Amino acid sequence: MRYLAIDYGTKHTGLAICDRNETIASPLAVIEGQKELLQKILNVVKTENAEAIVLGLPLNMDGSQGFQTKLVFQFAEQLRKLLDIPIHLQDERLSSFGAEEKLSSVELTRGKKRKRLDAIAAAEILQAFLEQKNAQ
Repeated sequence: MRYLAIDYGTKHTGLAICDRNETIASPLAVIEGQKELLQKILNVVKTENAEAIVLGLPLNMDGSQGFQTKLVFQFAEQLRKLLDIPIHLQDERLSSFGAEEKLSSVELTRGKKRKRLDAIAAAEILQAFLEQKNAQ
């Protein structure tokens, strides 16, 4: 199954996709801002033949929910109204940290790293989801 991961944000939304064998998650794109965000995601679902969504759930380190978590739940509901594919929520704690760690050795300007960070974080979220799924 092809999963599309979304690291939702109000300024940047990262996307990642996996292969059909569900083994490798790859960064795909970063969508800037909120303008036409849902339509852009629908287009990606179609062009990438995504069969399910994995949406990063930003929990606090103690597992509690914060303001951003509520925004993600609202975003998930908007997606459910527009898409007829499963939407899974995946704990995204430490995904940004893992993404930053991967980018630390790459020789890019801070701005260029920032542009890629959200897609890499989405790939981290998707990889964690796939590993959990395959371990069951």
